[in-house]
Amino acid sequence: MRTILISGASRGIGRAIAERALRDGHRLSLGVRNPDGLIGTALDPAVAGSDRIQLVPYDAEDPAAATAWVQQALERFGGIDSLIHSAGLLLPTPLLFTDAQSHEPEQLMRVNLMGPWWLTRAAWSSLIAHGDARIQVLVSMSGKRSKGRWAGYASSKFALMGLCQTIRNEGWDHGIRITAICPGWVNTDMVSGINAVPPEQMTQPEDLAAWSSRLLELPRSAVPFEFALSCLPEV
Repeated sequence: MRTILISGASRGIGRAIAERALRDGHRLSLGVRNPDGLIGTALDPAVAGSDRIQLVPYDAEDPAAATAWVQQALERFGGIDSLIHSAGLLLPTPLLFTDAQSHEPEQLMRVNLMGPWWLTRAAWSSLIAHGDARIQVLVSMSGKRSKGRWAGYASSKFALMGLCQTIRNEGWDHGIRITAICPGWVNTDMVSGINAVPPEQMTQPEDLAAWSSRLLELPRSAVPFEFALSCLPEV
C-alpha cells in the first residue's frame, strides 16, 4: 500500500487514476480545485473512508497551495511515498498570439511546469525519507514533439519533460523513480470538440489508469523513465 498525492483528480485522467488507485488499496490525498465536486462519488471520504482518502483544495498556480497540501497530507497519513501529477492546462496558444492571449504563455508555464515543480519540491523530503518513492507525471506526447501550431502548450510540456529528467537525476540515489507518461489524444473533457480523432478511437482514461497502477507495482530496478503511448502513429 502506498500513500499517494494526486493532483487534478476531480476529472478526466486524474480521476480515473485515483479511482483505480483506491481500488488497488492505496491511501490517497487528492488535490482539487473544488473538493465539493467529489462529494457523493467513489472518491468521497464519507464513502471510501477518511482513513483512505483526503480531499484538499489545491490550485496548481499557487505555490503556497502545494506547501499547504503536503502539510495536510503529512498530518493525516504521517508520510508520502508517491506523487502523481495529472493537473494540466490545455490552451491553443499560437506562436503569434494576440494581445488578448498575451497572458496565456505564462499561465501555461505556471500550471503545466511550475505546478509539478512546486509540489515535488514541497514533498521532496518525505519522498527521500521513504527510500522507495514513485513519481508519475502526465507530460503528453506534446512534450516529445510539436505538431500543429500550439506553441504555448508544447513549450510548457517540453519544459516539463526537462524537469522530469532532472527529478530523475536528483532522486535516483535516494530510491525515487519517476515516469514521464506521454499519451497522445485521450478521451477527456479537455479535448472535447476536437475532431482530429473520434472519441472512441482515442486512448481511454481507464486504460491510462491501468498503466499507472502497473507502474506503481514495479520494483525500482524496472521502472521506465518514459512511457509513451498514442492512438495514432507518431514520429
